[in-house]
Amino acid sequence: MISRRGLLASGAFAGAAALTPRPAWAQAYPAGNVRLVVPFPPGGATDVLGRVVAHNLQELWKQTVVPEYKPGASGLLGTRQVIASPPDGYTLLLASTGAILSVAAAGGAEAATYQVTRELAPISLVAAPAYILVVNPAVPVKNAAELIAYAKTNPGKLSFGSSGAGTATHLSGSLFAHMAGVELLHVPYRGTGPAVNDLLGGQISMLFAPPQVVAQHIAAGKLRMIGTTGTERSALFPDYPTIAATGLPDFQSLGWFGLFAPAKTPAAIVSKVSADVGRTLKQPDSVKRLAAAGAEPAPNSPAEFTAFVNKDIAKWLDLAKRANIKLVP
Repeated sequence: MISRRGLLASGAFAGAAALTPRPAWAQAYPAGNVRLVVPFPPGGATDVLGRVVAHNLQELWKQTVVPEYKPGASGLLGTRQVIASPPDGYTLLLASTGAILSVAAAGGAEAATYQVTRELAPISLVAAPAYILVVNPAVPVKNAAELIAYAKTNPGKLSFGSSGAGTATHLSGSLFAHMAGVELLHVPYRGTGPAVNDLLGGQISMLFAPPQVVAQHIAAGKLRMIGTTGTERSALFPDYPTIAATGLPDFQSLGWFGLFAPAKTPAAIVSKVSADVGRTLKQPDSVKRLAAAGAEPAPNSPAEFTAFVNKDIAKWLDLAKRANIKLVP
């Protein structure tokens, strides 16, 4: 069996070795504990999905997979730590839209030239759930069309909260304002929870939030649902219409979560982890646990995930430039 030190030594070979599949590597890996870095605090959606992935891989590999929380700067700190880690497969990253976008923005990347593979090795998408747009009941609107009309007749009066600068909740609100041509005040928080609390208290007007965070408040009449951010109704929340269908055509914003390794991690290891994650995410227990977090499993191949990330981050970098949005705290 190849040791972890052996794998590290193997990574020193020329680029051809990393590009050519080595079945022996894949069979030997992992030969020890694996760290799964989560670049956000415990309790959020990234934490929930990270625990599912860690549990699944630990059960399959019969090796310890330890979630490690490295929050800070909208995911930038933890993500950078993984980027600087040895590319041996023993440090993985469960990142979200905002974390990768923060890295791109901090590095001065341009939309037309951004390539995630310069710093990370994409492994697989885990989930890409739509958000729900909710407003405080004091805001006299019931759908996206009414919200846009109200914002236009009351410029500067509406504010939207987010879980931090550059996060998917921030980007969703900025995209909405840009496409609708309205003025909205962005109020960043240290997580979705505090933002929901202030929305309930009327300190902010609206919020793009994960479904599971606001569903109970909608049911209790404490918040009013405006629409979801996907192009189609969510299979988990079929009674909620989309924003695109109720006032803002072509609007879409997904808060995706995916698994990465440091750049130059051997292709055989990346392929093995991707295949194992994909297989375990489709198990009934995983589907149930993700559904409780308002998400559906969406695993794909490293090549598919790479293309997905590059396209999505380029979209947000372009929006940030056109709308003068600050992405890095």
